[in-house]
Amino acid sequence: MCMTDLILHPKRDFSVLRRHPWIFSGAVAKVDGTPAQGDSVRVLSSDGTVLGYGAYSPTSQIRVRMWTFDPSAVVDEGFVADRIGRAVGARAVFLAEGATNAFRLVNAEADGVPGLVADRYGEWIVCQFTAAGTERWKREIVAALQCFSPCRGVYERSDVDVREHEGLPPVTGVLAGEPPPERIEIVENGCRYLVDVREGHKTGFYLDQRDNRNLVKRYANGCDVLNAFSYTGGFGIAAVAAAAASVTHVDLSAPSLELAKTNTGLNTCHVEESSFIQGNVFEVLRKFRDEGRSFDLVILDPPKFAESKGSLMKAARGYKDINLLGIKLLRPGGLLATFSCSGLMTPALFHKVVADAAVDAKRDIQVTTRLQQAEDHPEGLCFPEGLYLKGLLCRAW
Repeated sequence: MCMTDLILHPKRDFSVLRRHPWIFSGAVAKVDGTPAQGDSVRVLSSDGTVLGYGAYSPTSQIRVRMWTFDPSAVVDEGFVADRIGRAVGARAVFLAEGATNAFRLVNAEADGVPGLVADRYGEWIVCQFTAAGTERWKREIVAALQCFSPCRGVYERSDVDVREHEGLPPVTGVLAGEPPPERIEIVENGCRYLVDVREGHKTGFYLDQRDNRNLVKRYANGCDVLNAFSYTGGFGIAAVAAAAASVTHVDLSAPSLELAKTNTGLNTCHVEESSFIQGNVFEVLRKFRDEGRSFDLVILDPPKFAESKGSLMKAARGYKDINLLGIKLLRPGGLLATFSCSGLMTPALFHKVVADAAVDAKRDIQVTTRLQQAEDHPEGLCFPEGLYLKGLLCRAW
């Protein structure tokens, strides 16, 4: 097969030599040929040095996502299967430990498969294909997932906005085997959750917060807990399992709160009161502040506020406002678990935002633990964008 060459501008090969997997359109000098969407291209520096191979996306600003930096590699069905096999094999510890039956099998660039997320929920695998290259190899990827992680079915949740930048339409549906049930029950560190993999956020559940939910359990005993942006109750259920005195869930979505109620009922409940408040979280927390309410443990896990570099400063203001409210609701000695899942929000900027909120709240705050996504969501060492989830566990005085 004749391989298309993509040549970079002079002095625009630095990131590739640093093994960063993205090549932006401005770095491309020319393309010899007319590769189709998702085709593999050979990437060359301006002096003709072969730098590796990547998937071509003619409509995206990220023109190439690198498959490999090995000049002698061959990107074919066997190559793709090998990448899937390595990723699944790295998660063997989750099967061995038995603490959960829900975890990430493939984490996109970090696992050498840019644009693919594959999550396992019990006997089903749920995938998102967000880039032209993985869309091109979808059939082979699904076959490899079934081979290395046998399951009852593979379901697609490629209904994310990022596909539009790749010139791809949103797609959902069964890719192989049986369709998933309306709700899949998973177990995580002794807690039970029902997950809506067909309509829920991401692939159905925030698996990346597993370790952080478990951390919250250490501190929740006897606490009055505020679970803001609660979704289907993840952090709150963990607090219930640790015998919290009360848990208040707040979310904008009524269906999410209904599932949070159901999930609360699935678990042994030592909580005196679980309340579920539908509304704009900013407005609800302002109301709590004005009423003089306070909590021993406040959890802030908002959705992504920054969708682009242009929206980063507006997002920072949003993060500051919600953290200011959360800090004001903390009792002396209380704990704040606060997060940002915006990839553009660096750990340093997030730290500054929370610090500024503490200054405005006139509270002394200490950071006890820096938090990030669970270990089955690894980041590539040369791909800092992969560290998208940042968090701080803080104590207020």
